[in-house]
Amino acid sequence: MKKVLITGCAGYIGQHLAKLLNGKYDVYGTDISDNIDTTNFKMFIQADIRYLSQVVFLMNEMPLEYDAVIHLAALVRVGESTKKPFSYYNTNINGTINVLHFFKYDNFIFASTGAAENATSPYGLSKRVCEDIVAEACKNYTMFRFYNVIGTEGYPPTNPEGLMLNLMKIKETGKFTIFGSDYNTKDGTCVREYVHVMDVCNALIEAIDTPSTNRIENLAYNDPKTVKDIVQTFIRVNKVDCDVEYAPRRPGDLESSYLKDPSPFMKRTYSYEEMLKWKP
Repeated sequence: MKKVLITGCAGYIGQHLAKLLNGKYDVYGTDISDNIDTTNFKMFIQADIRYLSQVVFLMNEMPLEYDAVIHLAALVRVGESTKKPFSYYNTNINGTINVLHFFKYDNFIFASTGAAENATSPYGLSKRVCEDIVAEACKNYTMFRFYNVIGTEGYPPTNPEGLMLNLMKIKETGKFTIFGSDYNTKDGTCVREYVHVMDVCNALIEAIDTPSTNRIENLAYNDPKTVKDIVQTFIRVNKVDCDVEYAPRRPGDLESSYLKDPSPFMKRTYSYEEMLKWKP
């Protein structure tokens, strides 16, 4: 079977992905956290991507060559990135360079973000820089720009700033806080593209055997919703009582982030549906 390495494998997307890959590929994983279901992995090594040179000796039984590397490991909290920009540049940029350097692979699959298009936060900027680094360093690569990933099939979200994790807390807290109510949108709240985690994983799996032609692929539905739309839908469908509160805007948050029709500055971005008929 093909050997696949997942960095950031203990995260929200990583654990869903490993479960889907188990039995179809030899799945290896590395993450800074050891809070993980290791049954889906042939081998797991706890490691910080910033310091791979110091832990390579731990990999004496773990291969350094793979058919595909799926690089998910990153710091991902937009608000936190505005307070700790160096941490985000160090982890996301230097960490990505380390992964590119220390492992050999036929196909490199990189998790970027829709926030890289018009980056206004250190998080978005770090991912935008990584896109250029991957394009320069790799012969065969696929770069996916994820939008706001939601949903679950057994593994909870891990981003404390993320919409999904806080929605799942409503039953306990009875309240939800929306940051920003004065944006130039239909209801004053941010507009986002929300994509189910299983759709993201299925695209990643397709890219293992059928990589993109070395370009950026947007994983999105072109179906933007406001934060208020999603919160109200969650409350209605799950029949929960909830007080919705509003707080000031968070630093780094874009007013709108969703897949738009191609414009002159987006000529190098495409939809994965064009090539693999990826359907959410």
